[in-house]
Amino acid sequence: MNSTLLWPPLLLLGSNMVMTYAWYGHLKHPSWPLWFAVVASWAMAFFEYCLAVPANRIGYGAFTGQQLKVMQEVITLIVFGGFSVLVLGEPLRWTYFAAMLCLVAAVVFIFLPTG
Repeated sequence: MNSTLLWPPLLLLGSNMVMTYAWYGHLKHPSWPLWFAVVASWAMAFFEYCLAVPANRIGYGAFTGQQLKVMQEVITLIVFGGFSVLVLGEPLRWTYFAAMLCLVAAVVFIFLPTG
């Protein structure tokens, strides 16, 4: 498989794992002062950018900007679904799966040939 097709989804997966923890990991630490949670999240965001920016740079051309964005959104929901269950201890409800189905449809539409 061509690396310009393989690396973007893998890097976006990594970036979403980091960013999901940056945005929501502090919820497991309610005793942290708010300022500390903000600074810790901001520091993690740097590493997320170190993955997301190359993912989009490598992928652009093989994918359109629109395709990269839809891919990123679907990866975000998959990662967050796992995070919410494994880290936050929240169950996945049928509504989450219904929303995912809508996003799968978005992926199908964005990758359809044009013209």
